[in-house]
Amino acid sequence: MGGDDPPEEAVERATAVRPDGGEPVDYAARAKDHLGFSRWWLIVAAVLAMAVISPYQYVWSSIEGPLANDLGIPLPQLGFVFTLFVIFQAGSQFPVGWWRDEHGPRAVTLVAAVLAGGAYYLLAYATSIWQLYVLYSVGAIGVGIVYTVAVNTAIKWFPDRRGLTTGLGTMAFAGGAALFVPFVRANATVEAYGDVLRAMGVIIAIAILVAGFVLRDPPESWYRALEDDETTGSDADYTSGAMLRTWQFWLMYAMFIGVSGAGLMLTAKIVSFAQAMELDAVTATLSATLLPIAGGAGRLLLGELSDRVNRRVAMAVTFSLCGLGLFAVVEFARAGTTLAFLLSVVVATFFWSPQYTLFPSIVADYYGEARSSANYALLYSGKMWGGVFGGAVAGWAVTVVGWSTTFRIGGALALCAGLAAVLLRPPARESTSSTTGTPVGQD
Repeated sequence: MGGDDPPEEAVERATAVRPDGGEPVDYAARAKDHLGFSRWWLIVAAVLAMAVISPYQYVWSSIEGPLANDLGIPLPQLGFVFTLFVIFQAGSQFPVGWWRDEHGPRAVTLVAAVLAGGAYYLLAYATSIWQLYVLYSVGAIGVGIVYTVAVNTAIKWFPDRRGLTTGLGTMAFAGGAALFVPFVRANATVEAYGDVLRAMGVIIAIAILVAGFVLRDPPESWYRALEDDETTGSDADYTSGAMLRTWQFWLMYAMFIGVSGAGLMLTAKIVSFAQAMELDAVTATLSATLLPIAGGAGRLLLGELSDRVNRRVAMAVTFSLCGLGLFAVVEFARAGTTLAFLLSVVVATFFWSPQYTLFPSIVADYYGEARSSANYALLYSGKMWGGVFGGAVAGWAVTVVGWSTTFRIGGALALCAGLAAVLLRPPARESTSSTTGTPVGQD
């Protein structure tokens, strides 16, 4: 993996200009001195792993029909499979993050290859619904491992480009499914889908294995140098317990639940919403097709932008626009204005999806890089509650108050999160002396 820097490195040669007038910090050169190759290859590995796990979340709607037909069960009974996925994918990340911060990413990533790849492969042999529950939950743990390892590889190695590099990884998670969907849709029959599941399971396992042998964490000296660099935004590494004692974390947790609830509702129910509003089938299909495209673009572009502006302001504007976009989705659907409806779906998704770039970046800004895996995993657990709202609660609300009001509630949640971001401030510097500890080692 050595050799000349890729073009991105030549363009970047990332340096941070110190506010005290000292020498710029050349993170790219320091990383290469340790690794022996460009740190961008770590992002390539993270992106590869994130892309191949995306079918768990974004291809499920294409395989649930053949699975239901093969098992001879009503399709609604499979709804709990996706709920379990969200719970195990988000809930597994704190123990995984703690392990990774203490022992490095390699061993746990190799475990993820077995769990995520193996579970998808074995779906082809499921003969009852409880087996689907178990396999998708096991696979979700593998997905959670890959997600926290990939995102925090960017956080740890790119203190100067957090938004861009986390955006690349989370974009792959949103957009990687585009590589699988045509293959799956072309073979989404009871006769063919078994071969599809087996092939995808093998691809998932091999790609994660390759990534696992590349990924690693910085040495202890890297974290000590970051504490001395005023441009990285944090002067200490908070333990998870210390982070939980700050009001900033709990405000961000509430924001995370609100935005993820709104976005997951949009993702899970946009087709049903369009049909309920009597929009044509082509419009419903296009709305679902645009979701991963808009989501991937939003994570990358707004992640990069957040490196150049105040991240708190970026969050306030982004989440507010997501909420306004959801309000527009309702109004244009009610009016039957197809093009404006689709544009509103793009806007809402484009400004919702960057939460998965902005939140890990600001957690590192506020609480340091050394324990970023465990710390962000605690915040990411809010996705479980967002998933409950976006799935079960939204489904119940539709029967009580109707589709339009339910989607407006989602828009209000996102708008409240945007307004709450204005209140965020870094934890008081004078309180951080008790939060530092021995920097974690590498794998």
